[in-house]
Amino acid sequence: MATRQVTILGSTGSIGESTLDVIARHRDYDVFALTALRNIGLLLTQIRQFSPRFVVVVEEEQADLLREQLGDSETEVLAGAASLEMVAAHEDVDTVMAAIVGAAGLNATLAAVRAGKKVLLANKESLVMAGDLFMDSVRGNGARLLPIDSEHNAIFQCLPPALKGETVSGKQGVRRVLLTASGGPFLDTPARELADVTPEQACRHPRWDMGRKISVDSATLMNKGLEFIEACYLFDLAAEQLEVVIHPQSIVHSMVEYEDGSVVAQLASPDMRIPIAHGLAWPERMDSGASRLDLTAEAPLEFRKPDLHRFPCLKLGIEAARVGGTAPAILNAANEVAVDGFLNNRLGFHQIHRVIEEVMSKIPCGAATSLDIIHGEDAHARNLANELILQVNC
Repeated sequence: MATRQVTILGSTGSIGESTLDVIARHRDYDVFALTALRNIGLLLTQIRQFSPRFVVVVEEEQADLLREQLGDSETEVLAGAASLEMVAAHEDVDTVMAAIVGAAGLNATLAAVRAGKKVLLANKESLVMAGDLFMDSVRGNGARLLPIDSEHNAIFQCLPPALKGETVSGKQGVRRVLLTASGGPFLDTPARELADVTPEQACRHPRWDMGRKISVDSATLMNKGLEFIEACYLFDLAAEQLEVVIHPQSIVHSMVEYEDGSVVAQLASPDMRIPIAHGLAWPERMDSGASRLDLTAEAPLEFRKPDLHRFPCLKLGIEAARVGGTAPAILNAANEVAVDGFLNNRLGFHQIHRVIEEVMSKIPCGAATSLDIIHGEDAHARNLANELILQVNC
């Protein structure tokens, strides 16, 4: 079998690092390109280990620094958004891991889809922002889209074989999908204490090792709100066919319920290398390097209904899924700004949902019929969210 060429968009993030760990275990995968935002030190280490053909960074100054440090290396260093799209769509690439955090990953991920690549989707914001356009492009260009978020990957594995890569609504006896959530670090913290939460506390997830932004999203449960929206587009589900269930142990990664009463669940250790290995090898299987699940050694598995009053960000995500159109893009943009404000001590943890809610109330939702419209509403929402944060600090 020929060696498969992989581009990793966002190689220095937690998903990118886990992907490289899996690839290092298998000789039939080569790294074609790596891209990164700012962690140049780690990127340099990755280049020396994997010798990619291309590396892409954001700024030309970063590229110059890398070229100087790499010397006569055969790796070509590029900069800018156009280069990101080039390495995602390059004719020699077989698989693209889309792991850039946030809205910044949309265009490059879409470039991979339009080129008909096998796309491992860890950048949920691509679907949150441009769900209908994105899925139309997947179908129109013959791309293979494989979800890497542990919950969506679990749903994919629990669906009937006939539905792989298709829609589930009304087919093969699927009644509903149960999307699990750990509940984050503040699941049982008294509500009165949330106003004093620090970024360090919010980023201390009890089960997963993630980047700072997604860790805060997990603490507010906005991450589950975004995943709710993503699942609707991925599997063609109405919001009423999807339910969030709190499962603190993060062993059951999601479930599919059928008309006959059967519930099929996917269980695994909370290790992102498992869905990554599943996506890389699909439709086959390969070793991920993750520890094996021993249910006899685990705490009893617990399931709860989410408290939407305690976690208003989840409620906002579900509402945006029901509204559709540009609502998810506005929600995502406001959340990215609010989380950044919190991480930089300009906004309290308990104020994150208030900024998002006010942005959603002030910007009318319309049809998301083009990328120009989506990017325009994204910019509008970011500007308004920043203004609101400034008002908080006046």
